[in-house]
Amino acid sequence: MKFEGYKVEGFHDELMQSDGRPRAGAVKLCEKIDSLPKGEMRRRQDAAEAELLRAGVTFTVYGHESGTEKIWPFDIVPRIVEGQEWRSLEAGLRQRIEALNLFLDDVYHEQKILKDKAVPEDLVLSAKSYQPQCVGLSPPRGVWCHITGTDLIRSSEDGKFYVLEDNLRCPSGVSYVLQNRQLLQKLFPHVFAQSHVLPVGDYPGRLRETLEYLAPDYKPRPNIVVLTPGIYNSAYFEHSYLAQQMGVELVEGSDLVVDNGRVLMRTTKGFEVVDVIYRRIDDDFLDPEAFRPDSMLGVPGLMEVYRKGGVALANAPGTGIADDKAIYAYTPEIIRYYLKQDPILPIVPTYICRDKSQLDHVLGNLEKLVVKAVNESGGYGMLMGPSSTAEQREDFADRLRKNPRNYVAQPVVSLSRVPVIVGDHFEGRHVDLRPYILYGRDIYVMPGGLTRVALRKGSLVVNSSQGGGSKDTWVLRDGSASNGGPRVEVRVQTQGQGASHA
Repeated sequence: MKFEGYKVEGFHDELMQSDGRPRAGAVKLCEKIDSLPKGEMRRRQDAAEAELLRAGVTFTVYGHESGTEKIWPFDIVPRIVEGQEWRSLEAGLRQRIEALNLFLDDVYHEQKILKDKAVPEDLVLSAKSYQPQCVGLSPPRGVWCHITGTDLIRSSEDGKFYVLEDNLRCPSGVSYVLQNRQLLQKLFPHVFAQSHVLPVGDYPGRLRETLEYLAPDYKPRPNIVVLTPGIYNSAYFEHSYLAQQMGVELVEGSDLVVDNGRVLMRTTKGFEVVDVIYRRIDDDFLDPEAFRPDSMLGVPGLMEVYRKGGVALANAPGTGIADDKAIYAYTPEIIRYYLKQDPILPIVPTYICRDKSQLDHVLGNLEKLVVKAVNESGGYGMLMGPSSTAEQREDFADRLRKNPRNYVAQPVVSLSRVPVIVGDHFEGRHVDLRPYILYGRDIYVMPGGLTRVALRKGSLVVNSSQGGGSKDTWVLRDGSASNGGPRVEVRVQTQGQGASHA
């Protein structure tokens, strides 16, 4: 299986140039693949899938007729990002997370940005993800969004990266990044070493350091737990994997109890005090006394302990307002308002359907646009206009008229592509990229992240629940990144602490 005959078909390809030659960072990889005996790439792909099956690397698709538990779809041809380009992405992500954190703190305290009308007040306060219960909360060290997964796309039209959306509640997928990397290092060890790929394996350690930084009373070895909804959650593999990698306990709500102002964990030796909870449960289910009273997943009284500083939560409750897809449209203004800087990373132009003139434009152009529900994820609640039927467009038009606040619309972006193995040859498939950002003592951006790939030909939907898969993402080290060359300075400031970090 060789790249000879592979066509980029007018799209921006992450490995190949328009003339069919490999991009500079992909030369070693393409030479290696082209040198392999016939059938070897297929054999390695099959070996990777067998390893994922053996390791139990799975995800859950709710309501699927053939069962819910699925092996993680994975294609062994990596996506490559060169060092210079990555440094710009990293700086843009750091800038973005700093601004969103300041926005969250402001929204739940003085609301200056709303009073100054930089973001419409009614847009924020009417959002389903806005939590009045969080007004006045002050998270440890002033950090709200400790773990973020920001989705990036590259347009084939101009070759630029754009932010597609932010995920600041319970972002998932990082465990698959780590699993993908382990597989690729086994399958292409020499090319991997020769390409000087930046590591991602230290993420669990960095995640633990981030969580330790939040602990009350600055405990040197705080007791940390990962709170999961349970084995039927779509990301349960990740919950258990990260807990194991960090060396902390995986718990469900029934394992925890509130007593005398502290959160306690039931163990075979009695109760233990819990200092930090990495929660993988949505706000509404965290505490039946503060949010949904019918929740059986959370811990009664948890929010009161959190409010008084007896336990730390990551991410902080209330962060969902910053990844509402309507608020997303105002993130360039949010960056300018708090940081007095122009955004490094652009966003996709977005129509806010609560605005009558923008709604009229959307209704008149449904066949050309992508329409999204503001709080849905996983590819659900979405209309792909160019591939939709008249019946589907009529249904969405009715939804838009009934609840315009709940929808935004965007032009269709022609996503970049990467080669995937299809039978005995390569074909291009569309991809996005989800880097993971940790915000503790400093802001850390994992070099690369989860490249999600639309495995169905022509599809732009990369979500695993909608038939998508993933690839390993190689960020290459270059001279300026490793030998003291140009560096991008991004100011990082948390409550009560200011510093400049490179």
